Amino acid sequence: MGDGNDFIRWLGRDMSIKILMCLEDPSDLVRVSTVSRLWRQFVIENGLSKQLCLRMLPEMSSLAGAIEINNMIETEEVQSNNMERKILEKNHRVYAYLAQGLTSSMRTACIARAISASSTDNYPEETIDNTLDPRDRIRHSASYWSSEGEMDPSIPESLVYKLIANLCVVTEIHVQPFQAYFQFGHPIYSAKAVRFRMGHQMYPMERGGDAANDPAAGFDSLEDQYIWTYTSPEFPMAQENRLQKFKLPEPALCIGGILQIELLGRVQKQEMDGLYYICVSHVQVVGRPLSEAFDVEIHDPSGKFTLKYFHRGYQCQSPVVAPEGLGADTASWMQSDARSIEQIIERFLGAAAEDDSDDDYLPTF
Repeated sequence: MGDGNDFIRWLGRDMSIKILMCLEDPSDLVRVSTVSRLWRQFVIENGLSKQLCLRMLPEMSSLAGAIEINNMIETEEVQSNNMERKILEKNHRVYAYLAQGLTSSMRTACIARAISASSTDNYPEETIDNTLDPRDRIRHSASYWSSEGEMDPSIPESLVYKLIANLCVVTEIHVQPFQAYFQFGHPIYSAKAVRFRMGHQMYPMERGGDAANDPAAGFDSLEDQYIWTYTSPEFPMAQENRLQKFKLPEPALCIGGILQIELLGRVQKQEMDGLYYICVSHVQVVGRPLSEAFDVEIHDPSGKFTLKYFHRGYQCQSPVVAPEGLGADTASWMQSDARSIEQIIERFLGAAAEDDSDDDYLPTF
């Protein structure tokens, strides 16, 4: 089929873009770029891989105009047509990898560790760390986090966690309220509603210098420490002793690896002191860390960031962290998964890049 009979030439640029952007699977767009030299040039020059990423993840709109590849920053300024072509090809490859990573299977072990709670009643017995332990009892004692008591049931609480990577796609958060079986009537200290926020630290914290073990960390101080790039709608929470699953309206990209669970409103008063409490026994996050080949660098409090892509052979500065209690298996899984994603896409992109002929082609695999 010659270029004169190609439907991209028939339909024109705008209509062809609309048709190709109807594709939902990023791997299909990669395959499109291997049909012919004309199609590959069309996909690259119009930045369709980037457009697909922005459509799938609106949080990427804060992306600054530079991408780090192989520890070299390529800016949007170009010196010549050849340089412009190289930058477009590199951007296509990076966003193709990124988009492919968004469609892989999800996991429930996406929390690396607890950072802080807005308040803790009895520290360390009722620390936030207990919410990551799958057991209900530890050494014959109940395992849960408890807030401090309040006279006003409208006062909120919050729990902050570090995810296993700086770039994670999150689909669901699971929260289980705690039932105090040792109190009269077995009360359940749930919240009225929950809301989830994701983002990054406003200022880098020194190693070991976070508030994970600071019971005095207040709600206002948490607001000062983080910039939130995503906020979910509110979800009602049932006053039931079960793992309650809250599915986000759309998969959300956490840029910076910080997740906050807002517990809005109190429903249960403790009989012995007449104060309202919120208690949580378990927290889980369903999602997927992106390939270890990707990382982010936050530029300033405005939220602008640089997407870093480390090609094979270069070590990402912020590798995936295995969740506590799961050992190194999760990190090993991520490494092997990242390799498989790169191999699949490189097989398609490499076939197109190595073909120097002017003829249309359809690679076979």
